[in-house]
Amino acid sequence: MVPHLVTALTGPINELEQRLLDSMPAIERWFRLEWMEHTPPFYSAVDVRNAGFKLAPVATNLFPDSWNNLAPSMLPLAVQAAMASIEKICPEARNLLVIPENDLDNEQYLSSLAQLRRIFHMAGLNVRFGSISADVKHSTSVALPGGESIVLEPVVRAKGRLVVKHFDPCTILLNNDLSSGIPGILEDLHEQYLLPPLHAGWSVRRNSTHFKCYEEVAKRFGKLIGADPWLINPMFEKAGEIDCASASGAQALCSGVDSMLSKIKKKYKEYGIKEKPFVVIKAENDDNGMGLMSVRDAKEVEALRQQQLGAGGALHTNAVQGIVFQEGVLTHERMKDAVAEPVVYLMDRYVVGGFYRMHAERGQDENLNAPGSSYVPLAFAESTHLPQPGMRPGASAPNRFYMYGVVARLAMLAASYELEATDPEAEHHA
Repeated sequence: MVPHLVTALTGPINELEQRLLDSMPAIERWFRLEWMEHTPPFYSAVDVRNAGFKLAPVATNLFPDSWNNLAPSMLPLAVQAAMASIEKICPEARNLLVIPENDLDNEQYLSSLAQLRRIFHMAGLNVRFGSISADVKHSTSVALPGGESIVLEPVVRAKGRLVVKHFDPCTILLNNDLSSGIPGILEDLHEQYLLPPLHAGWSVRRNSTHFKCYEEVAKRFGKLIGADPWLINPMFEKAGEIDCASASGAQALCSGVDSMLSKIKKKYKEYGIKEKPFVVIKAENDDNGMGLMSVRDAKEVEALRQQQLGAGGALHTNAVQGIVFQEGVLTHERMKDAVAEPVVYLMDRYVVGGFYRMHAERGQDENLNAPGSSYVPLAFAESTHLPQPGMRPGASAPNRFYMYGVVARLAMLAASYELEATDPEAEHHA
């Protein structure tokens, strides 16, 4: 089932779509060559926004959850990607230990873990869940809707390895973004494969590093297909540390917003875009969007700052932190009457599926990753969803999906550049 999309598409995106379809052999070859040089993240999920005149990734998650929201038809593709990935890392792998998030009361999240277990089980691995939460002191079974259950077991460190009772894994898969820091139990595991690496966690990762790497990828890709990289790249500026609770911090926020708005206005003028530009203020070490502020004018900053400080938002919890000003990308896609954005799921170098994240209460310039959002699966895998050569741009949903897959893979490639650049082992070897 192709989701019924209402997309107010205008010129540039149709041109971009046409260019991507025409350049498909060159694009696929380019990616192949990139993957000979760089290692893709083990898995990732990319939030893509389609503004009609621009299509860009706005967040790249290296510890994706919500696997349960993908269409059942994507399962074979995910299993094949998992097989390819595991084969590359540890061909003799038998046992996989998944380390989940510590928030284990969330039924949706546990259903996502069950789907991950299904994928890796079908890829030929025994899968167990080892929790690093202090609350999991003994083996605990949790029933899920639909009759499934998940057993969470306390992780034990034994002779420099991570194990759970009667289970010694050769590979450990983190499904925990380590935003509150790297626990000692996960450090110095030299005998086991740990995926993704610890420096992919939000205690180390920085949004500006990712956007910088993506900017580089977008420039090179723009050159390949002969298109302005801006059409696929959200501009950004790194502000460094700002004390958001102080008057000087408020001033710095305002001038950062002004500077970014003037850059966006220049591009809008160049393309004759009539939309009102906006800026997204992000914390450096936050990807879930809970601390985001969307502003169309520097005057809005103060009111939103007060609201955030009062509500204990991200700006409040960490008064002095790195701030990034990112060009806001509208989403012109609708499903039923709700604003929608595609989220593309990748494993190794492959697109394995995705879904539309929708939110009836949010506007086209707002973050949709918020309580109240719902999901409609996208199956990239069905044969009818292969790009249709010769179809008029905008007329074929599969062509749009190819375009989303390309942009998501560019973000994933940027993440592999980013992980190489921030790898503490690489510095060590250098």
